[in-house]
This record gives sequence, C-alpha cells and structure tokens, in this order.
Amino acid sequence: MIWFALAGILVAAEIFTGTFYLLMIAVGFCAGGIAAVAGVPFYGQFIAAGISGGVVTLALRNSRLFKKHRVHPQRNPSVLLDIGQTVEVRQWENPQNGIYRSRASYRGALWDVELLPAGRPEAGLFIIREIRGATLLVENSKT
Repeated sequence: MIWFALAGILVAAEIFTGTFYLLMIAVGFCAGGIAAVAGVPFYGQFIAAGISGGVVTLALRNSRLFKKHRVHPQRNPSVLLDIGQTVEVRQWENPQNGIYRSRASYRGALWDVELLPAGRPEAGLFIIREIRGATLLVENSKT
C-alpha cells in the first residue's frame, strides 16, 4: 500500500507543477505496488518501479505531445522582431564559397548581410529570414 500512497502523493504534487513527469513516476510507483501485491521481493518491486517509470517517462518525452514544431530562435519572429522585415542591399560582393555577402544599413547601423542559397544576387529589397550574431541572412523580396 506504501507504493500506491506514494503514487497518490506524486499525482497530487503534479497538480502544482503542470508537467507530466511526476505522473509518469507515479505510474512507476503503481508498477512497484502491483509487484508488491503479486508477492515480488522488495528489490524486484524497486526494479519494476524504476524500469516502468523510466520507460513511460522516455515514451512521454519522445511522444508527439512534446514534439511541437519548434522554430530555432534565430529564425523565430516571436524572439527576433527583425525577422520578416526588409533591408535594402545596393550591391553584392563576389561570392566566397558560393555565398554572396554585403554590408547594408538597417535601423541606423551597418550590418553584414548574407544571401541565402535560393536568393538572386541583385540590388534591391530583401527580407530578413534569420539573424546570426551581427549578420542578417536574407532572401529576395517578392515585390
């Protein structure tokens, strides 16, 4: 009964944390309780609780519930408000390793600008798609 009481305490604690991990550990404790009811020795109960709690925790961690579409912060407009803004590039330097680079004035400062592989190296307006340090990664604007 101790296993089930501890599982109940974990379920109650889960209400305050908002994660599912304590529930998964509670499932492990329930497995330990089932092993105890089945007459398994004490070390076997611990093994059953540990293995089942670990397995369901790993299953939860790898489930679709926690694998939402995550955008890298360098490309996330919710993190960097400059993503999606336009910058004017007047000319591109000769490509080095197939990468076109330039310098452009954006928000009152000079920035390094790098053209994404799908872009065309021509003067005009470009959309900022990613920021790496002080480098704006851009692609041609649709206008």
